[in-house]
Amino acid sequence: MSALYRYCCFLIALGMAPFAPTATCVRAQQNLEYQTPPEEILDLVDVPLAPAVLMDHERRHMVLLYREPYATIAELSKTELRLAGLRIDPTTNIGSRTTYYTDVKVRAVNGAPGTEVSLTGLPDQPRLANLSWSPDQRKIAMTHTTEQGVEVWVADLETAAAHRLTEPRVNANLRDVINWDEDGKSLLVKMLPPDRQPLIDARNSVPSGPTVSVADGEKAQNRTYQDLLSNPNDEYNFEQLARSVLQRVSLDGTATEFLGAAMYDGITFSPDGTYVMVETIERPFSYIVPYYRFPTTTTVYTRNGARVQTVAELPLTEVLPQGFMATTTERRNLQWRTDRPATLVYVQALDGGDPEREAEYRDAVYQLEAPFAGEGTKLLQVTNRLSGLHWGDEETAVAYDRWFDTRNSKVYVFDPSAPEAAPRVLFDLNYQDRYADPGDFVTTRNRYGSEVLALEGDRAFLIGDGYTPEGQFPFLNAVDLGSGNTENLYTSAYTDKLEELSDYDPETDRLLVRIESPVEYPNYYFRDLDGGDQLTRLTAFPNPFQSLQDVHKEVITYRRDDGLELSGTLYLPVGYDTTRREQVPLILWAYPREFKDKASAAQSTSNPNEFTYPSYGSPVYWVTRGYAVLDDAAFPIVGEGEEEPNDSFRSQLVANAKAAIEAVDRMGYIDRERVAVGGHSYGAFMVANLLSHSDLFAAGIARSGAYNRTLTPFGFQSEQRNYWEAPEVYYGMSPFMHAEKMKTPLLLIHGEADNNSGTYPLQSERYFNALKGLGATVRLVMLPKESHGYRAKESILHLLWEQDQWLEKHVKNKESMRR
Repeated sequence: MSALYRYCCFLIALGMAPFAPTATCVRAQQNLEYQTPPEEILDLVDVPLAPAVLMDHERRHMVLLYREPYATIAELSKTELRLAGLRIDPTTNIGSRTTYYTDVKVRAVNGAPGTEVSLTGLPDQPRLANLSWSPDQRKIAMTHTTEQGVEVWVADLETAAAHRLTEPRVNANLRDVINWDEDGKSLLVKMLPPDRQPLIDARNSVPSGPTVSVADGEKAQNRTYQDLLSNPNDEYNFEQLARSVLQRVSLDGTATEFLGAAMYDGITFSPDGTYVMVETIERPFSYIVPYYRFPTTTTVYTRNGARVQTVAELPLTEVLPQGFMATTTERRNLQWRTDRPATLVYVQALDGGDPEREAEYRDAVYQLEAPFAGEGTKLLQVTNRLSGLHWGDEETAVAYDRWFDTRNSKVYVFDPSAPEAAPRVLFDLNYQDRYADPGDFVTTRNRYGSEVLALEGDRAFLIGDGYTPEGQFPFLNAVDLGSGNTENLYTSAYTDKLEELSDYDPETDRLLVRIESPVEYPNYYFRDLDGGDQLTRLTAFPNPFQSLQDVHKEVITYRRDDGLELSGTLYLPVGYDTTRREQVPLILWAYPREFKDKASAAQSTSNPNEFTYPSYGSPVYWVTRGYAVLDDAAFPIVGEGEEEPNDSFRSQLVANAKAAIEAVDRMGYIDRERVAVGGHSYGAFMVANLLSHSDLFAAGIARSGAYNRTLTPFGFQSEQRNYWEAPEVYYGMSPFMHAEKMKTPLLLIHGEADNNSGTYPLQSERYFNALKGLGATVRLVMLPKESHGYRAKESILHLLWEQDQWLEKHVKNKESMRR
């Protein structure tokens, strides 16, 4: 790499142009109103969504939650403040990008599909969020957002009736808005404080001085977070929006103050309801990390609001050791033991939080009994970084750990009553090895209404996805936690459908399952294992995508030049005659994933029996326009041993693409001169690299990507090294640095309000300017108000129109060179 190139990289990382702009870099603008795609695509977009399904643990009530599939551009255009990693509607005091349910229906689980009824008493045009079961699961609390603010409502599932509990003064800007008392008779609710001050309109405010940031010599290698605080006005506004008072609200609407004004974040009752653990955000704030890395204080109170003990005080976390497994040295992950009335547990690093430090054990779990003072009792120490806990009973618990560099994960069984006893490693595996995944533990509700392991003596239960070399066969296993021996209780035998196992009740020996096929919309059933595998239908949602009913769909497997086995889901055009083998254009859609071993990278998790469900991001729509589609094509990037995956990122990308195209071409379906490639986010980054470093494609579609890795100098995706440790990797992987090699038409699309770390809208804008300045065929579409994923119906329809126009011009109607 030349010194000039390195110098340019540093200037670009600072947001500076290395050379003076020329006239060729000026972007020609087009004033274009929102467009709609062709009818074949439009008919698949504008369909109602089936509801989400909830059921209480005892399977008395089924709750169906309905929502609109899209927002409107008018909704996204409302005032929005972007502060400390949050996006807030300052008028209503709730997240400005909140997804709302617009109807709730209820029916008895043993009732017939179609007998559900809408809740009575709800307001006209409800906007419901923050749903929370009562401890006995006979009621659901939720928020409703009005034009003036947020209210709390409660629905009684027995009567299917809802009523309002509060005025529209709820503060829903942070988490844990609604918190049921364990007696089920009242809730702790975050309300706006009476001394809330008016917000500062930064557009009209006069600065009192400059904004100054200081580094004192410590390394603060943070990701490129967005929506951060940037000045004292932002700090003031964030504090006003985060402050709440906690009120206890009874089910008749009577409210009393529980705690005075503070920036309350997490709130959790102990399982028996005796205590409440409350986390507050403190100053000083930061301009380089989001709010969840601001200082916090965690304090335990009695259920009546009397302070018991401060159990954790975390400082501002701007500085951490380098690496994905780095963590703080303070107490973290404070939680209640769900199997005991009121026992706190927390995690603390044993290696200083530094993954580079050698240590036999990385983390330990500690326990604190009331009154929660002093140091806790060590229950467990683990080899890797702790990633999860399941409590069972006094003598049984399960812990998970994982380590990114080796992709290793361990599952431990330990006895909380005998801390001196060494834990037993139940599973020791590569967490990317999907074929060896033992599944997830089944949980149940105990007498406190808390989730604990479902146990029968020494037996626990595991539900797994069931990926195998022969296909996907989800399973239910019983595992003896003492011996580790596993017994299979059920394995789905479908070869033409997909049966997802959702839950298992050992007492009734009944599974809750969801069954689907390419033409059968997913629906729920009970499978009685003790009754000859009898199925009882619970829902009857129809297929809204009839035009895709007969589309040919199959999972194909093929090999890369180095022998690595790959796969993808192939769709042929509507009405395609497989006997004639007409050569049609192909759309290849993918997302690169990093692996540390070839065996895991070669595993297929594609299932041809999944329901064909087009979404706005899917290329499947174009089977109605005469295209073949290879969706979810495997694009593994493998780095074994000391080699990191990104050391050979570009060559592996091209090898993956070449193998995919050749595989479909050998089947006789496609014209190799008319192949498009598309992707979103890191998939967009993939697209730009493929078009720069291969001649395999007629055109590309890159949505919401990043193209200059010097603008993300402290890591990206699965890359832990910083720019100064691996400059050749950052440079070589950046399509911006190779813009002169682009000879293929590229459609760039980006949301103007993208909040994803690293994919600033600037990435697409600068890349477009570079390509245009160098004479490439490129089109940049910036979607107003849209974030990293797109939500407004107007945006999505226009997106589909743009993609269709691009494909028709540069792919389908490109003159084929094949003879």
